[in-house]
Order: sequence, then structure tokens, then C-alpha cells
Amino acid sequence: MKYMASYDLMETMRNTNQWLGATAQAIASYPAFSVIPNPALDWMAAWGEVTERSFARMVTKPDWNIPPAVGSDGADHPVSIEKEIVGAFGDLLHFVVQGRELPKRKILLVAPMSGHYATLLRSTVISLLPDADLYITDWHNAREIPVSAGKFDVEDYTLHLGEYMRHLGPDVHVISVCQPAPLTLAATAYLAEEDPSAQPSSLTLIGGPIDPDASPTDVTDFGDRVNMGQLQEMSIQRVGFKYPGVGRKVYPGLLQLNSFISMNSETHAKAFRDQIMRVAQGEASDHDKHNKFYDEYLSVMDMPAEFYLSTVERIFKNNEIGTNSFTVGGKKVDIGKITTVAVKTVEGTKDDISAPGQCVAALALCTGLPDSKKASHLEEGAGHYGIFAGKSWRNNIRPLVLEFIDANQRQTDQDAAKKPANKNAAA
Repeated sequence: MKYMASYDLMETMRNTNQWLGATAQAIASYPAFSVIPNPALDWMAAWGEVTERSFARMVTKPDWNIPPAVGSDGADHPVSIEKEIVGAFGDLLHFVVQGRELPKRKILLVAPMSGHYATLLRSTVISLLPDADLYITDWHNAREIPVSAGKFDVEDYTLHLGEYMRHLGPDVHVISVCQPAPLTLAATAYLAEEDPSAQPSSLTLIGGPIDPDASPTDVTDFGDRVNMGQLQEMSIQRVGFKYPGVGRKVYPGLLQLNSFISMNSETHAKAFRDQIMRVAQGEASDHDKHNKFYDEYLSVMDMPAEFYLSTVERIFKNNEIGTNSFTVGGKKVDIGKITTVAVKTVEGTKDDISAPGQCVAALALCTGLPDSKKASHLEEGAGHYGIFAGKSWRNNIRPLVLEFIDANQRQTDQDAAKKPANKNAAA
């Protein structure tokens, strides 16, 4: 019960700050005060506006807001979002571009379950839509999932990915971003042994901790410093009475957000001070750079406790993927069993979350894969976010990934002789 009380206390504090912001804005904007202009009231209203918006975003799931995609005919085509597979812990979404010829490329984009919604990859989705028939994993906020739905840990996550790959067929190309990269590799290896015909055509792993020990960061150091008992005591709470998941053990999104912000607290504090100044001076807008970033960044979701704890223990502490000792249902998943799926890794030289070396380690684990089906790319000057959503992604990485996909399309025997060479040879 104490953990439910602490969960509700956090929500109460968030709600109170949202109310204080709205109240300050309303009071400072009272029409009668305009008779005697006072800069202090402008600042108070600006503080209230920024504060209310910020704390309101913390419990709001962002919209996808996908613009029309340009087809091969040069025309704009509306995009609708359909649920391909519905599940208690997540859905498989399909971005359907209306009225265009179906692209040859079919891509499954695996989004992280690490505190933010799948909409964090919105810009990645928009960049891929013109060239691909695109699907994405849309994980649910654990506070919305009733306890009766059961548990969800790293093994369940792996099996879900295997189900999605099996459903989409062997001509699908999988792109996994950040946290799910190790489990996506494991899911591919699982299919290689259990259902070889369901394996994807290619697998691109972007900035994921395949082998955290290969290049330690603050994230891996934290995992080494605390034991599992301490971690559970510090991080795990039970969902309060406000949500359908009441009683479910979770790693609350608000706690995660506190960790995210504390890593770069001075940068975030300056960003909010500057935004308050812009609002007070009438220079801000509803969709300016600050709001566009923080509307997404502040929108956080609870993670199932068993998923978070098993990720820390098995992926980081025990390094089960990096040492090829991961198991599902007590049976070892041998990454060396991958023999036909082309694998590419992408890293950034300035990635301080999954440092260079952690992701490319996947290629050494694929002992059954010929070198012709292995590729790697190290993006100079790119940080973690940039390798899947920034300029580096748009200008350099995306073209290489699409080229890699095209070089590894499933082909008929008649077309085999025409297969293009793999220009993405591992560095």
C-alpha cells in the first residue's frame, strides 16, 4: 500500500504544479490589470503558461500527426494508422498511405519501451513513409493495463517481436532503435531455430546495447553500482487508484523523467528559462522549437516492473545478449543460428547512452552469418538521438539503410543472378 501512496503522491504533485501554472496564467492575464501595465504580470503569465503546459504533457500520449506522404506520382497521399495486431501490452501499427502503389520495401520499425511513447520516432516514421510500407511497435502505458493481463518481461517482449515478424512474413526488413536492439536480435535468432521461414530479410540495429560491457557509459555504470534489491526499492511502485492498472507494479514515467532531466539539468533549466522569456516577450508560438521538442520529451509512460528489472539484470548486469547466453522459456537462444538474415549496425561517435562498440558487437555474435551479409556504419559527430531522427539520420544514415535493405531483398531464383552487390560491407 505504501507504494500506491507514493505513486499517488507523485501524481498529486504533478497535478498541483499544473494547477499552479494555470492559475498563475489566469490571474496575471486578468483584463483589469491591463489598465496599469506591469512587466511582472507578463512574466507571471509566461511562467504559468510554460509550467501548465509542461506538467500537462507528462500524462498525455502524443498524437502521431503524420502529414501526407509523397507518392511516386509526385502527389500527396493521406496517411491513416491501422492496428494490425492488438495486444494488452502493445499493438502493431500499420501506416497506410491512401491511393498509392504499394512500395517494394516492407519495414518493421521496433520502438523502445524505455519511458517514452513510440511517437518519439515520429520523424523517423515520416522519413521512411515515402519509400516503404511501414509498420511500428506501439507499446502501451503500463498504468493503463489491468493486473489481470499478467506480467511482461524481456522474454515476453522477445516473443512479441517474433510474433510480429512471423505475421509480416520473410520479406519484411526490421529496423530496431536503441533499447530493443538486443531483444530484436534475440527474437531473430529465436525464429532462426523455431521457425526459419519466418525470419526477416534484414535486420538493422541502431544505437542499441548489444554488449554493454564493450564500451561503458553512465547508463551501464549505474547498472553496475546498484544491486537489484536497491533498484527495486528505489524505482518500483504500484499504480494508484486513478488508472485502470491500479495495483500493477511499474517503474513510473515520472520517476524516469526525473532521471532523464537530471542527466542534463542545466541544459533543461536554461531551455525553460529562455522559453519563459520568449513567451513574456511575445516571441513564442504553439509549435515552436521548444514546444515541439518538450511536448514529446515530457510525455512519459510507466514500464512494467518486471520488464524494467529483467532488462537491467539480464541485458546490462548479466550481459546475456553480449555473451550469447540469453534464454526464452528456459531454452537458450543461440545468435549463431542466424545464417540468412543480413545484419547492419549503426552507431554515433558522440552517443553517450549506447557508446560506439556496444551495437557493432552484434556482428561478432552472428558467427553463422557470412561477412557478405554483415554491415556497419559509424556516424561521425552524431549523438544518440541524431542517428535515428536528426540530420545525420536524414542525410547520411537513412540512405545507407535503404540501400542495405534493397541489397538484401528476398528474391526469386530467377532474379537471384541480378541481385545487387552489398555495398554496406562491415567497417
